[in-house]
Amino acid sequence: MSRWRGLQASLRAARGSLRGTQRDAWPRGHAPWSRSLSASTALRNDFFKDLETQLAAARKKASDALPGSSWSPFEANPNLPPERADIVIVGGGVVGWSIAYWLKQKERVREGVRVLVVEKDLTEHLGVLNEDPVDLQFNHSGYLFLATEKAAHIMEENYSTQRKAGAEVSLLSPDQLRGKFPWINTDGVALASYGLQNEGWFDPWTLLNAFRRKAISMGAIQCCGEVTDFKYTTKRILTSNGDEMDLRRIKSVKVQLPGSLQYQPVECAIVVNAAGASSARLTEMLGVGYGGDAAGTQLPVEPRKRYVYVVHCPDGPGLDTPFVIDYSGVYFRREGLGGNYIAGTSPEEGEEPDASNLEVDHQFFEDKVWPSLAHRVPAFEKLKVTSAWAGFYDYNTFDQNAIIGTHPLVTNMYFATGFSGHGLQHAPAAGRSVAELILDGNFTTLDLSGLDFRRILAREPMLERNIV
Repeated sequence: MSRWRGLQASLRAARGSLRGTQRDAWPRGHAPWSRSLSASTALRNDFFKDLETQLAAARKKASDALPGSSWSPFEANPNLPPERADIVIVGGGVVGWSIAYWLKQKERVREGVRVLVVEKDLTEHLGVLNEDPVDLQFNHSGYLFLATEKAAHIMEENYSTQRKAGAEVSLLSPDQLRGKFPWINTDGVALASYGLQNEGWFDPWTLLNAFRRKAISMGAIQCCGEVTDFKYTTKRILTSNGDEMDLRRIKSVKVQLPGSLQYQPVECAIVVNAAGASSARLTEMLGVGYGGDAAGTQLPVEPRKRYVYVVHCPDGPGLDTPFVIDYSGVYFRREGLGGNYIAGTSPEEGEEPDASNLEVDHQFFEDKVWPSLAHRVPAFEKLKVTSAWAGFYDYNTFDQNAIIGTHPLVTNMYFATGFSGHGLQHAPAAGRSVAELILDGNFTTLDLSGLDFRRILAREPMLERNIV
């Protein structure tokens, strides 16, 4: 109403202006007709142009408010995910973004597969145009495994397997080990395995962000939120044993925005569970893990807290320090320059720390890490902890190996979880394999069928002899 009153006032003012122009008198022969007509015409044109603009805006608003329009009295939230996606990947870690990248890489038509990645923590925005080539900051210092007399035969078998696969590794006796790394104490070491080529470590955030940037540049959609529920259908079937079971098929996911009551349902054809330490909770939302037989088999993945300590030791091993894994389970490697190292170990099974928070236990370093460090490298007797952090493993309690593939009772959920601390190393291959399974129907590059959920149902663990 105020808008119309404003228009009427403008109209009255314009008319008064025009009438005033007509009433003015000029001396005969001196009336400036051209100037007055020009001024009145310009004023009239400006008024009607403004009037038409405001009328057009009013007509559009009225049209938008009609039933069936997309108009809403509430401001649209630009952070909401789309209402539909072909594939929703739950989890924005390095595995999730690797899957997103390979899905877009393998799509046959540009924008042919709409991929949405939902991640809880989105702390940075990364562009893709005019970027330098990705530098993973790879350090070629190699891995050095130490074995006791009792475990030496296992190291020899592993060495043989690695050599057959083309890995450049060598076995070192205690004397050879001491000759190559004079700073190491070989007490208790019967054999060592050292990576000579294409082994080392790199910056994990750089790899994750490289996958993220590339996938987004190819059309993958990024959303900061949390999947809190599913809508799904069920179909009752009879097994070969005559038991009744419910097959589930996901229709949509509910994405809750962070720090808000607002959420967005996203219809989808496929869901990829790459939620890491939270992945078991997603299957519980579908009712999996309750009941008997397959329906009662839970996804055996849970969060396990691990500590990493940064220490400073000016007289430490130096620039030639490899990634050392002691037979006690304690590991260390150089961290940059200036006498800094990172170290840690996994706790015993019965001593797992509280996983409800990410607080660091510094006493754990004093009791479990430092004694082994100082024993293996005498220079570490004098060191100082400068910082530390904690993180979660998506720990597979069944066999500490990844779970890749579908669930027998959820027809359109794919798993990529349970890496138990090896997700960074396995992410490129795992992402490609999941993309193949979804788009091609089977594994075409690497056969990872042995990592399927069915091994858990069959109680057939795939165990490794050496896990760091």
